[in-house]
Amino acid sequence: MIERLYLKDCLSFREAELEFKDGLIVFTGPSGAGKSVLINSILALFGLKAPQAKISEITLTNDTDLERFGFDNEEIIVVKGIKKEKVRFFLNSQMISKRVLKEVFKERVGYLSQKDENIFKNQNILKIIDDICEKKFEKFSTLKEEFKEKFLKYKDIEDRLCRILEDEKRVNELMEFAKFEIEKIDKISPKIGEYEELLQIKKELSKREKIEEAINRAEGIFEYESMVYEALDKIGKDSSFFDEAMNELRSIFEDQKNRLFELDNIEIEDVLNRLEELSELKRRYGSIEDALEYKEEKIKELREYENLSFEKSNLEKDKSELKRVLKSLSEEISKFRQEAIKSLKEDINSYTKELKLPFVDFRYEKKELDIEGEDFFKIELKGVGFENISSGEFNRLRLALLASWSRYKQTKGQILILDEIDANVSGEESMGIAKILKKLSKSYQIFAISHQAQLSSVANQHFLVVRENEESRVLELDFEKKIDEIARIISGENITKEAKEFARRILSRK
Repeated sequence: MIERLYLKDCLSFREAELEFKDGLIVFTGPSGAGKSVLINSILALFGLKAPQAKISEITLTNDTDLERFGFDNEEIIVVKGIKKEKVRFFLNSQMISKRVLKEVFKERVGYLSQKDENIFKNQNILKIIDDICEKKFEKFSTLKEEFKEKFLKYKDIEDRLCRILEDEKRVNELMEFAKFEIEKIDKISPKIGEYEELLQIKKELSKREKIEEAINRAEGIFEYESMVYEALDKIGKDSSFFDEAMNELRSIFEDQKNRLFELDNIEIEDVLNRLEELSELKRRYGSIEDALEYKEEKIKELREYENLSFEKSNLEKDKSELKRVLKSLSEEISKFRQEAIKSLKEDINSYTKELKLPFVDFRYEKKELDIEGEDFFKIELKGVGFENISSGEFNRLRLALLASWSRYKQTKGQILILDEIDANVSGEESMGIAKILKKLSKSYQIFAISHQAQLSSVANQHFLVVRENEESRVLELDFEKKIDEIARIISGENITKEAKEFARRILSRK
């Protein structure tokens, strides 16, 4: 639950600090006093609205697994918003983006604005029905997981088939291109290391005559070899080191002469032409290794294009089999849902008398298969779709659906924020709303703006928002102050004795 809200420099509020209890919390006050500013400030700290306060802070007990989002799990959560040139959010002193902030509280905070139709959409109706199914039927969760897993495989096969069909339209062109690229590289037939070897040969050919001339001159050293032996002998030095050196030199010169002989058979034009071919590959692909790798990729692509028909045939068989299985699973899921909708309809209609609503029913249709199955449910009020009912009926119908859902979903630690849920309704209708919200407040902490006496009379906490000299203030009301405020709601600014007596009477019945 939310324990505290602090605001500084928030539109008409210079500063406000509120402490909240569990249960039903109601804000009342004249129009334009700032009730919506407070509600929007709470929503902003859950990532659901744009913050208006320079500094805003909310403290709440932790019923969320924060570790999933990279935060430590602590007993108390403090969310802070700071607005300067831009808005920054902090969760327990760690910076957090608005997107992640919204994700953290997505399952914990519910918000119903006056025009919010989301709860009536088929996806959400199915969520309510499936929550009932999971409570009533042990097999349902496993069945739904199996369906989801197979549907994702089915969609993957569909996507792959789409890609194949697209490829088939241009497969001949792609095959010709792949063959052309392979042939172009095969024509040159490069080998790894060949380019470097040819560069060395080119270098040697350019210096061939100079090397040959240098060797011929240097070989004159062998004419003085015997003199060196004689000198060493007279000195009395061992000549083995000289033997090794002269033998090594002869070997080097011999190898180089053989290499020069081999170079005689190499045409420099052939080397230059081959280097040009390999250089072109290097310029195009980056290296000879990259060119050969590209060729292998094209060979692989060519095989894939040639195997398209075979793969397409297999995928179409798999798709057909999966569709058959999905159809069977969907029908089984639908049977459970048809049973659950009876319970949901019974639950909702248990509230309709209190809310002064006509009979609620669900129209059922089959839709195109998707990840939720084939079921489509539309809620109707005495045969009329929710799009065509009055705003007062719309709000009460949403409340009946929400109250029914709360019987089956996990509501511990849940926060529900309502925007004028009792707008455009009569006193009797408003009392019905108040009674149901009071029941819901045993499961939720509820924040509501109200202009009706009935909802205010059952609140666990009642805050009055006033505006004087362009500055808004908020006050928590005690019993006597509640009497005054409810009397104002009933009779206007000129509070009558009868209004005060009525206010005291409905508060005493709380």
